[in-house]
Amino acid sequence: MRTVEPSWDSPQVGRLASARDLGALIRLGRGQLGWRQADLGRRIGCSASTVSRLEQRGSRADLRLLKQAALEVGMPTNVLAESLGLTEPATTRVTAVGPRVEEDPMRRRTLLAAAGLAAPVGLLAGMDTALANMPDPTGSPVPLDQRLAAARAAFDAGRNEQLLHTLPGLIGDAHDGARRTRSDLAYARLSSTYSLASQVLVKVGRYDRARLTADRATVYAELSNSPLAAAAAARELSIVLRHQDQPAAAQRLILDAVANVEATGLKNDAQASAYAQMLCTTSYTAAVAGDRPQALSLIREASRAARDLPGEAPRGRLFPVTSASVDLYAVSVHWALGDAGSALEAGRGLRPGQFKTAERRGRMHTDLARAWWQWGKPEQTAAELLSAARVSPSELRDRPAIRQIAAEVYARHPRTTGVRELAVAAGLQTA
Repeated sequence: MRTVEPSWDSPQVGRLASARDLGALIRLGRGQLGWRQADLGRRIGCSASTVSRLEQRGSRADLRLLKQAALEVGMPTNVLAESLGLTEPATTRVTAVGPRVEEDPMRRRTLLAAAGLAAPVGLLAGMDTALANMPDPTGSPVPLDQRLAAARAAFDAGRNEQLLHTLPGLIGDAHDGARRTRSDLAYARLSSTYSLASQVLVKVGRYDRARLTADRATVYAELSNSPLAAAAAARELSIVLRHQDQPAAAQRLILDAVANVEATGLKNDAQASAYAQMLCTTSYTAAVAGDRPQALSLIREASRAARDLPGEAPRGRLFPVTSASVDLYAVSVHWALGDAGSALEAGRGLRPGQFKTAERRGRMHTDLARAWWQWGKPEQTAAELLSAARVSPSELRDRPAIRQIAAEVYARHPRTTGVRELAVAAGLQTA
């Protein structure tokens, strides 16, 4: 029986978390619950002596058991993340992707400032509070799986504001389910909720918050014992690390995930699609790091892995990979390697009808726009960005990097066909 509910907001907890003394934090939580080491050991499936080693060695001990012990004693994930060194801020690199021409410096600064306002404060309403203090359960009668599916549909439709408004309640309910049942499925749901949060936070350029949600997705995926949930969480964390200018760490993480998925034997389409997705993500990460041979080898392997997958992914699949989606990744890989011509060649056969969701159709247009802009073609760039805005307005409105391209095009080529319309669509000028 729990005699005293642990308190995790004391100065002592703060000091131990800052010192990354996870073992001492577990000992503190266990002591506040009135548990012996043997009591905690029974709950996490190990001996009292193993618990003793966990508490003494801290982060040098078995990471899986440490995380399981921390969650068992009720440690909040923000305390766990800090004690593991997962909450330190990292800088984000912004790389220029377009041609260099002479222009009015004041005009350019003004337009880029406007581009930086892509994600208004209102878009993040409730998320900061939810990440700092666990939301109470909503009491919704709608099953969590059904609500998660609706949240994914909102992401696929580009309804980012709606999704960010919904996520705090989903996080609260997913935590409540995991706390009550402590089942693999409940932890997988919780991990999926945080992975989805990371996806949308990356989309709107909030990489600090995305790092925290991706870290939490990883923690709960490990507790779920699901290789697919672990792959999804690893993918999201690697994407955040890449945006935070840590491509080497991202590459190590995603390569481990590829190996773990491959170890399943790829016995069904769900596992095969996860494998193809991991290869795509790894290829792009290698391209960003400048490793051309690795990037090209991996994207070719992803293409081979996707050949036998259905042309249309089944509804609800965690990794809805098709041959067309791999070709779209190839566009990004060649763009990241600085080869606009190969990027456009890779995307030559792509059509909006090959993608089921508005988010993916919009992404097709923005990826092609990046390649056209890298090649110095403002009219084609504007045309693709306008197509993206018509299909999924959030692809232009909410993504800072894409808004920056729109601002650059408008600053340098304001009289080019389609550019003024693009500036209006991006909110850079009024109609």
